[in-house]
Amino acid sequence: MADEPDNIFLSILRKIDQRTERMAEDLHDLKVRVTPVDEGRAGVNRRLDRLEHRVERIEKRLELSDATH
Repeated sequence: MADEPDNIFLSILRKIDQRTERMAEDLHDLKVRVTPVDEGRAGVNRRLDRLEHRVERIEKRLELSDATH
């Protein structure tokens, strides 16, 4: 009977360890999936920045830009 509390305690620790391991694996999977999305978003932002610059140049050439720019 004296070993029983230790066994329950170890059993609970093992379950916690298993759950923690599953959570770590899930987190890794999420990072793998999010990385390409984040890279795609960064690419879109770069393209938008270039388009904004081009529109500003066009507005200047056509004298459409505000004096405040």
